[in-house]
Amino acid sequence: MDKVIRRSLIAVILLVVFIAGTSEASLQPAAVKDVWQRLAKAAGLDPSAPITVVDQKEPNAWVTFSLNKYSITVTKGMLDLLDSEDELAGVLAHEIGHIKLNHYGRTVTRSVLWSLIFRAVGNSSSRIDPLDLGYALAESGFSREQEVEADDYGIELSAKAGYDPWGLVSALEKMAKAGYTTSPSGFNSHPPTERRLQHVRAKAQEVAARS
Repeated sequence: MDKVIRRSLIAVILLVVFIAGTSEASLQPAAVKDVWQRLAKAAGLDPSAPITVVDQKEPNAWVTFSLNKYSITVTKGMLDLLDSEDELAGVLAHEIGHIKLNHYGRTVTRSVLWSLIFRAVGNSSSRIDPLDLGYALAESGFSREQEVEADDYGIELSAKAGYDPWGLVSALEKMAKAGYTTSPSGFNSHPPTERRLQHVRAKAQEVAARS
C-alpha cells in the first residue's frame, strides 16, 4: 500500500512540475501569425502579409518595406522572452504603427530632402542618387519621435483588438530585465529605456481607464 501511495505522490509531483514548466514556456511561432492576423484586421491591414520567425537570440521584431509591400520579422529570442500573446500583441502592434503612420515613406522623404540639401551646399557633382540615399537612410531606422508614435499607436491597437493594453509595457520591462536596454545617445533611434517605459506605462494606464 505504501508503494502505491509513493507512486501516486511521485506522479502528482511530476504533473505539477510539468504544468509549472509549460506555463512558463516560450511562445510558439504559430502564435505570431495568429496575433498578427487579429491585429491586422483591427488595423485594416492585409492579414496575409508575410511573417517570418528567424533563429536569432536577441529579442527583436521589425517591419521591412519594399515598394508598397511590407513583411514582419520576429526573432526566436523574442518568443523565448515573452510568455503571453498580450505581450506579443504589444510588440507587433508597435510595428503596425510604423506601417499605418507611414513612417517609412516620411523617413524616405526627409532623407531625400537632406541629401538634396547636401548636394546643393556641398559636392554638387556627387553621383549618388538622392532617392537611393533616402531609401538607404530610411532602412537604417526610424526617429525617436516615430518610435514614440508607434508605441502609442500599438497600445491603442492592442486594446482595440481585444488584447491587454499593458502588453507592450510588460514586453519592454522583460527586455530591460534581460539586459536589452537603450542608453541615452543622439545616435539611438529608440528613446532611452527608462524614459520609454515611463511613457508607455502612462499611455497604457490612459487606454485601460477608457476600457
